[in-house]
Amino acid sequence: MTIARPIRKAVFPVAGLGTRFLPATKAVPKEMLTVVDRPVIQHVVDEARAAGIEHFIFVTGRNKAVIEDHFDSQFELERTLAERGKQKELAHLMSELPAAGQTSFTRQQAPLGLGHAVWCARDIVGNEPFALLLPDMLHHAPKPCMTEMIEAYAEHGGNHIAVAPVPDDQAHQYGIVGVTDAQAKISRVTGMVEKPKPGTAPSNLHITGRYILQPEIFELLARGQRGAGGEIQITDSMIELQKTQPFHAVRFDGTIYDCGSKIGFLMANVAYALARDDIGPELRAGLKGLI
Repeated sequence: MTIARPIRKAVFPVAGLGTRFLPATKAVPKEMLTVVDRPVIQHVVDEARAAGIEHFIFVTGRNKAVIEDHFDSQFELERTLAERGKQKELAHLMSELPAAGQTSFTRQQAPLGLGHAVWCARDIVGNEPFALLLPDMLHHAPKPCMTEMIEAYAEHGGNHIAVAPVPDDQAHQYGIVGVTDAQAKISRVTGMVEKPKPGTAPSNLHITGRYILQPEIFELLARGQRGAGGEIQITDSMIELQKTQPFHAVRFDGTIYDCGSKIGFLMANVAYALARDDIGPELRAGLKGLI
């Protein structure tokens, strides 16, 4: 039996402009908008870290330097906290600081699609399997989505995609997978299609923005084939890779918040705040008063 190589690295595409949140994102990256008191990108990095990821690779663009600053040491802030005796706050900051060499940043100079963003990380990832997490999509559940995926990968090897059901009449809005058993927690993928025409989807399971991919995906992305929207789509290369390598779908049973949309972002703030012991009860009471 072949032992699957461990997943040590994760790629985070953070080069998007965030036009749906203008003017808030005119000078602040959309990934740095906060869900409660943590930037969206921090929530996603936390998910990867909890799954055992050791190296965090950010594919950035113009005006994204603040993301790099966020994951770096802030000497003046740390000194001020120490001088003011705020040891709890300082300890919290230091506990979340990535170790030296754990973060890498590369630039996607042009908005050519998700597939192109992933390809930009090829030299940092190297010849090993890796995780891909889309920062807009927050996966909220007691057990992190990426943890479930790495457990599935350890059992089956190959490539893995997180999926979740959507109403049948909305399937044409998403990347959809066909599987051998749509009710199973882990199922073999039989096909993939990006935004199928209404009524033609192979299932109602949509791709939720969490992947484990083998490095051969980079050879396919290097072809620069344009797909939906005239962009280089990761799904197109996954369809090609599936001809030679197995793919499994891992069904995520929690709640997914699309923080690229205003409603999804607001719902995420409410859900994450309600789940906290320190502010949840007071927020719940306040919401009752508003409604």
